[in-house]
Parts: sequence; C-alpha cells; structure tokens
Amino acid sequence: MDKVAQDVGDIQSRLLDHRPVINAEIRYFVREFEEKRGHRESRLLENLDKMVLEANEQMLPTTVEDINQQLADVTKRLEAANHMAERVQQRELKAQQSTQLQTNMERLKDEWAEFLKEQQRLKEEVDEEHAKAVGQLSTQYSEKKKDLTKFPPL
Repeated sequence: MDKVAQDVGDIQSRLLDHRPVINAEIRYFVREFEEKRGHRESRLLENLDKMVLEANEQMLPTTVEDINQQLADVTKRLEAANHMAERVQQRELKAQQSTQLQTNMERLKDEWAEFLKEQQRLKEEVDEEHAKAVGQLSTQYSEKKKDLTKFPPL
C-alpha cells in the first residue's frame, strides 16, 4: 500500500506540479536571450535611440517650420473662403429681399386696384342716391309750385 500511495503521489506531482517544466522553460528563455544573442537586442535598441535623437535634432526644427508655414497658408485660404462665403450669402440675402420686395409691390398694386374699384363702386352708389334725392326734391318743388299757383298772388 505504501508503494501505491507513493506512485499516486508521483503521478500527482507529475500531472499537477508544473514547477519543473516552468523552471526549465525559464532557463531556456534566459539562455536564449542572454547567452546566445549576446545582448544584441540592447545594442539594437541603443542604435534606434541614437537614430531617433538625431532625427529629432535635425528634422524637427525644419518640420516645425514647414508645419507653421503650411498652417499659415491654410489659415489664409480659410479666411479667403470665409470671405467669399459671406459675399455669396449677402448676394443671396439681397436677392431674397429683392424678391420679397417685388412680391410686396405686386400685392400692394393689387390691393390698390381693388381699393380703386371699391371707391368707384361707392361713388356710383352715392351718385345714384344723389340723383334720386335730386329727383325727389325736384318733384317736391314742382308740386309746391303747383300748389302756389293755385293761390292768387297778393
């Protein structure tokens, strides 16, 4: 029974205890990168660092100047485009106001013509009433004259 328990313990440690495998992988990794490559990556990183520093020192000032010049050009173009857009907007506003003015003028002309027609109609009604009143007064005066002729003169 002791042998069975020992065998089960060995099987359990082989199946569940991964420390020996992980330790072997770690040793292999360290040996691969430190011993075989001879710090080649660190030298490559140092060379890249030097190249970046040189590029920053040489190219950055000219690049900044180019960017500033291009930004100035873009700003000028945007200002010109903005000015042109404002002019177009003003023209459209004037055209719209002109169209509204024309519409208002036509409406006012129509209203004026309608007003004149109404005034003419009212004038004709007043003329008819006046003519009737004159006719009635004429009839009354002619009757009064007839009545006066019946009486002898004094």
